Amino acid sequence: MEYVWLVVGFALLVKGADWFVDGSSNIAKLLRVPPILIGLTIVALGTSSPEATVSIIAALEGTADVSIGNVIGSNIFNITLTVGLAAFIFPLQVQNETIKKEIPFTLLASVALLVLMSDIFLQGLSSNMITRSDGVILLLFLTIFMYYIIEVGLKSRKESREEEISNEDISWGKNGLITIIGLAGIIGGGQLVVTNATEIAYSLGMSETLVGLTIVAIGTSLPELVTSISAALKKESEIALGNIVGSNIFNILFVLGASSVITPLAINEKIFTDIWLMIILTILLLIFSRTKYRIGRKEGLILALFYIAYMVFIIIRN
Repeated sequence: MEYVWLVVGFALLVKGADWFVDGSSNIAKLLRVPPILIGLTIVALGTSSPEATVSIIAALEGTADVSIGNVIGSNIFNITLTVGLAAFIFPLQVQNETIKKEIPFTLLASVALLVLMSDIFLQGLSSNMITRSDGVILLLFLTIFMYYIIEVGLKSRKESREEEISNEDISWGKNGLITIIGLAGIIGGGQLVVTNATEIAYSLGMSETLVGLTIVAIGTSLPELVTSISAALKKESEIALGNIVGSNIFNILFVLGASSVITPLAINEKIFTDIWLMIILTILLLIFSRTKYRIGRKEGLILALFYIAYMVFIIIRN
């Protein structure tokens, strides 16, 4: 029965992503804002909801490794496999603002997280923790990011005030409903995939650690993967890339910020390697974005291969 539900989950993910991208793209037109802003906000927050759910529940249950590992693993998955596959399907055009501000802000959030959790090295304490005050700092960074998004959105609306929407079929009610149903399909489908794939993995004799590092981490990132691939197929590069960049920002600032405010998170020493890798990959994404303002198929393939290498590394390490 698990195999049947697994197929149902994937079907929900694919169709949900299809509707979610269509609805989000049309909402961007109705709001008269660039699609990248919708990707950075509505789409990113929606596809980050599985990570938020898993990490906050893990924090409440006192399993900090799951909470932190889920975020770092998901971000690495997003930068490598999600961007890689989306770019391989259809080269992603990168806006100037994305190169100058959004990707650097992702890098800033990653470095801020590294600094906040390096208590032994920077402060000489006996253990590394993301404390409640650290969580507040992360949430303040999120406030700054949201202020920037609102400012860009208002500026864009002012510049396009005189423009009229040519497609009479675009309406708030229809596209709002499509977006909500699509998001529900993505979240529900992702949950079905994670739950049933985990059951199948256990039945095949996989260890709990390996299941957590592979199926659960990948499962919570499936919404980003499917949404970005669907956007790439529809040639909505801004939504595809905005989804990744926005999701990674929300994962660090909102998910870990909220989780650590609920309860301080103890840091496993192993995770520092993964955070450094996340920072290096974010820099690599920035470099690729600067080449002709696009992430091409060759760069996409390189990023996807990085994820395969990372998977081999964590399997050997653990």
